[in-house]
Amino acid sequence: MHYVRCVAATEERVAAERLWFDPSGRGLTRWADCVPGRRDLPRTLPDLDVLGITPLGPTDPVPGSEGLCFRRTARPGQGRLTGRPTRGLCVVLISPKHPTEDAARSLRDWADFVHLSHIAAAAVPGYTMVTPYEIDSPGPAVTRYLHLYEMDSDDPEACFSAMTPLVRARLGDGAAFEQWAWHPELRIDYVSTYRRLDP
Repeated sequence: MHYVRCVAATEERVAAERLWFDPSGRGLTRWADCVPGRRDLPRTLPDLDVLGITPLGPTDPVPGSEGLCFRRTARPGQGRLTGRPTRGLCVVLISPKHPTEDAARSLRDWADFVHLSHIAAAAVPGYTMVTPYEIDSPGPAVTRYLHLYEMDSDDPEACFSAMTPLVRARLGDGAAFEQWAWHPELRIDYVSTYRRLDP
């Protein structure tokens, strides 16, 4: 039996959960891209070969001019807790194709209630929690949403490669799978897997 855990977020907790993504690799944790120069998926952002991730509080200043700051959304994270440390990540950055709040809300609803929900239900080996964030950087946004998939595996790319076949096996090859895989407002800005560099 598989268990799916939804982590509720109060407004106060959401306000305190921010992440700084630093492409220079500076950060409290450092991560190396498992597939540098990946071109098998669409991308609008440059490569992030080494990524530094730093949690920030609600009033912490943004550390520098490079990088992206994200704020945790009010919707719950989905997945399961295994008790093992996070060894890998899948970083997914997406935006609505049209710059309207209706388009953004439609994409967010699809991501939370369809896409992430079916991934959590498929219980992909190695996947633990996936948490949604929204851009909080000053200046023009280059992407809107971050989905941060945590993995307890030493081979994040293998886990990522197993995900779509497992969801397809669960949903079949028909309309349900197509609805899971794509949304009319979906623009993929960046996808890659990362392994942790520091202990």
